[in-house]
Amino acid sequence: MIESVPFPAPVQATLLVGVILVQAVALYVGYGVLERVAMPLIETITDA
Repeated sequence: MIESVPFPAPVQATLLVGVILVQAVALYVGYGVLERVAMPLIETITDA
């Protein structure tokens, strides 16, 4: 596991799962925002 912190292995595993979950949520929200911003621009370009 990650040996940069002096926590037991179960705590490290839980932290790793938490970090991955936060990354997944951030990507989900980020792509949602990107889709809302970019879709009108893409539709404008393709309809022109």
